[in-house]
Amino acid sequence: MKRLFFLIALVGSSVCYSQPQTYYLTADRVFDGEVLHEGWAVIVEGDKIIAAGPRSSVKEPAKAIKVNFPNSTLTPGLIEGHSHLLLYPYNITDWDTQVLKETDAYRTARATVHAKNTLLAGFTTARDLGTEGAGYADVGLKRAINEGVIPGPRLLVAGRAIVSTGSYGPKNYDHDQQIMLGAEAADGNDLIRVVRDQIGKGADFIKVYADYRWGLNGEDQPSFTLDELKLINEVARSSGRVLVCHAKSKEAIKRAVLAGAETIEHGDFIDAEIGKLMKEHNVTFIPTLAAVDVISQYRGWKKGVTPEPANVTNKKKSFKEALASGVTIGMGGDVGVFPHGDNLLEMELMVEYGMPVLNVLKAATSVNARTFHLENQVGFIKPGLKADLLIVTGDPSKNISDLRNVKFVMKDGMVYRSEK
Repeated sequence: MKRLFFLIALVGSSVCYSQPQTYYLTADRVFDGEVLHEGWAVIVEGDKIIAAGPRSSVKEPAKAIKVNFPNSTLTPGLIEGHSHLLLYPYNITDWDTQVLKETDAYRTARATVHAKNTLLAGFTTARDLGTEGAGYADVGLKRAINEGVIPGPRLLVAGRAIVSTGSYGPKNYDHDQQIMLGAEAADGNDLIRVVRDQIGKGADFIKVYADYRWGLNGEDQPSFTLDELKLINEVARSSGRVLVCHAKSKEAIKRAVLAGAETIEHGDFIDAEIGKLMKEHNVTFIPTLAAVDVISQYRGWKKGVTPEPANVTNKKKSFKEALASGVTIGMGGDVGVFPHGDNLLEMELMVEYGMPVLNVLKAATSVNARTFHLENQVGFIKPGLKADLLIVTGDPSKNISDLRNVKFVMKDGMVYRSEK
């Protein structure tokens, strides 16, 4: 694998892409993905964690590079569960303009910066949920990261994603012209061909819009039948891949779950009954609270000043019902709607909306790792796993915002950020 060796000076910090070596890391607290420990040490050799445990039993290797910051917490590298690296905030450029007018080359160039910002914020893995009109640029981005051409998180990518005919945007343009959609339209038996084609072009999983805002009054309504979703899932599973579904309405969530989807994205109208169904089928909920919050602000809501919009109130209600139902909740914010590198906003809102802080930490590490079938690689601090590590000052098990105090980021045993 190609490696880059260079140093970039940033204000107040050092960002370094260096050859993997042997490291001896200590911190006041070590969160291993499930449990918070004190007095632990971690040894990294090459791209793997080779030891983790009490300092009394994990001795410092000869010639190891020591890493320690005062009042610090060491965690696994965080896992972003719902990103769009080919998008950027809609209050800068609206979605239609990004999809229809910006070239794939321009969007990919921006995405390289988004990927770097994500990694430097401590998110060493990300699941990207579609390029929104940029074809398979995410597949190329993933390759560039894997080959060391650019810095970025370990990626799982969806490619174009799938929508039903007539449901998705951009919309409301003259029908005499062919408008490029933000995803690939397919229906009925043609879904077999499209799923296989997306797999062949590099999709790690199949992302489907199980509903969209195409109801009679613009409300979210299911866009695929149960049989269509089952067909998509059957084809995806035969390749060793999984189905994940954008689904907000209760009926679309129900169909997606019964069809075999592994994650439900957004889930704006989850209630206790639907949450229970998801739990029974081992489906993980990725809530994307931040997307609703920031889009409401883009539309004029002054948070903390003007009355809360109905969609924010509804999102809080559905999240509380999901918590009460016992459904597994992962972390994913729909980042791209808001700035890449500010991924933590989703975790802060999860706490604000009632999820215990330690459970939010788990959601962004061990829960997402298991959900995405990465538990044998990342999401935990234990011997044999990838050396993806984050050090922050403070104690994020008490104050989740302390994860913003990034001091050190390691991915695959390479240091990408180390504060002076």
